[in-house]
Amino acid sequence: MVEGRPVVHVSGLVPARVRSALAEAFSLVDVPDGADGVLTLITTTVDEAYLDRVGPNLRIVANYGVGVDNIDLGAVAARNILVANTPDVLTGTTAELAIALTLSLLRRVTEGDRLLRRRERWEFTLEFMLGESLRGKTFGIVGPGRIGRATGELAEAFGAHAAFAGRGDDLAALLQTSDVVSLHCALTPETYHLIDGAALARMSESAVLVNTARGPIVDERALVDALRAGSIAGAALDVFEREPELAQELLGLENVVLTPHLGSATRQTREAMGLLAVSALRSVLIEGREPPNLVR
Repeated sequence: MVEGRPVVHVSGLVPARVRSALAEAFSLVDVPDGADGVLTLITTTVDEAYLDRVGPNLRIVANYGVGVDNIDLGAVAARNILVANTPDVLTGTTAELAIALTLSLLRRVTEGDRLLRRRERWEFTLEFMLGESLRGKTFGIVGPGRIGRATGELAEAFGAHAAFAGRGDDLAALLQTSDVVSLHCALTPETYHLIDGAALARMSESAVLVNTARGPIVDERALVDALRAGSIAGAALDVFEREPELAQELLGLENVVLTPHLGSATRQTREAMGLLAVSALRSVLIEGREPPNLVR
């Protein structure tokens, strides 16, 4: 450790550029005990036990993501610990993936890829693997925040009509009228299993579900049942209820597209997220001020 520098713990591997920025300003330690600040990945649970371990010196938790469902906000507030996240810098990237998943599902891209990799015989015909266009579809967005609205803009660029449902809006109406239901809300006690069996039953049999938000927003067992029964036409999932585990039945369904939590996964975005977290740590621990990306 460098004497006089604030002590920071990083809870997982980060890009080299982010690690270098941290090393320039802080003394980095391998364990959180006694740290002044922690940079937490979304896979790190920050609860009472974690806070007890870190100890009374902790002044800020900088979360490497926009969602903070891994942090007990009540527990940190009770100890006057600040929390920062990484908004804005991942908006476009996550919106891109939501559209990519939608197109892959509607146009049967990954289904066709799997067919070829199985070395099945095929030939071109006018009826072979017909899919659906996004043009003309109603693209329903649950959670009209930064990412949700950016996704809506991209959907409209493909000729879809974007519709939105936020807190207090008529979700049932959106589910009933949308051809694509794309989830962009935060995971909270209120949104846990927001898309359950009853919600899925409200969707059209020709509609598809896309989730790039948080896995537990969807009741994965109910989703498997709906897909098997043909209650909805398909699903594209980047997140899962019990990551990294997922319902094994999903793997055998051709009308499902799966990716391993890639929403913000470009090098530029992940570096920008990390540098924003570093900036928050600097603001609190070196400059003595609140960061602009403070979670309130």
